[in-house]
Amino acid sequence: MSKYHIYGLGAGLVDTEIEVDDAFLSASNIEKGLMTLVDEDRQIELINHLKDHLVASKRASGGSAANTVIGAAHFGANNYYNCKLASDENGDFYLADLAAAGVDSEQSDRQNGITGKCLVMITPDAERTMNTFLGASETLSIDDLNLDALADSEYFYVEGYVVTSPTGRAAAIAARQHAEKNQVKTALSLSDPGMVQFFKDGLKEMIGDGVDLLFCNKEEALGWTESDNIEQAGERLKADAKQFVITLGADGALLFDGEKMINIAGCEATAIDTNGAGDMFAGAFLYGITAGQDFEQAGRLASRSAAKVVSQFGPRLRPEQYAELLD
Repeated sequence: MSKYHIYGLGAGLVDTEIEVDDAFLSASNIEKGLMTLVDEDRQIELINHLKDHLVASKRASGGSAANTVIGAAHFGANNYYNCKLASDENGDFYLADLAAAGVDSEQSDRQNGITGKCLVMITPDAERTMNTFLGASETLSIDDLNLDALADSEYFYVEGYVVTSPTGRAAAIAARQHAEKNQVKTALSLSDPGMVQFFKDGLKEMIGDGVDLLFCNKEEALGWTESDNIEQAGERLKADAKQFVITLGADGALLFDGEKMINIAGCEATAIDTNGAGDMFAGAFLYGITAGQDFEQAGRLASRSAAKVVSQFGPRLRPEQYAELLD
């Protein structure tokens, strides 16, 4: 029996959500719907422009894989999160937030610097657009891995965003290899259409000869496999993963459990904020399969959970909402 259900690897970012309109994105030359890396000056410039706007959710410990690991923990999974934080107030806040969610993390070597920050801009159509200053996360490296905790986990899960940092990509590859040597199942999320478009070679390095479980949305699946339709993409994804999940927004998801394709229906929801929907889907799904559910059961839980999170602001649910979803 492993100590941890999920060992997550990804960025440590403090998220701030702000409501904007399409005109602001256009005037600020921000590409809608994607995650864009920016320097701190650019992020401060944007925040100053937006200081009179409504901050839609409280500051939260974020990063894609963190959202997934924290979501799974709230359902009942025992998890570890591996990221890089600076020795600053945001880093202190981040660690406290992880601990409050019951997620273990070893951060004994925090150094001077700036903990990463993500500005999440939500437009009236519920689309999320992110401008990210990686800060300390950019220096995530092999030296930051907790190999003992990784070897004592059921799943290793890494976000595709790690590919943007050369040292982070090397850490992801080393972690996958260590997981494989220790019979730990491997899972990866493609994370963002921009990662598929601009960092495909690096993602292929991270995937290696194939992962046990791959998460992606429809746009990422089509781009990754250079396919014209989702059925074709599903067939081609089998070359990179033994099992996979393709989320389809309001239309649910297409799963492959290693033997058969499974269609999961979407759940009715009035979307106001899609930030964290894919992360929540992955977290609920990973909780399900590590708690003994089959792919269809886990897929239905994940679909309900994603529908719930898009119907409110922020990438997290309230504690009682997790329990309600399990009923």
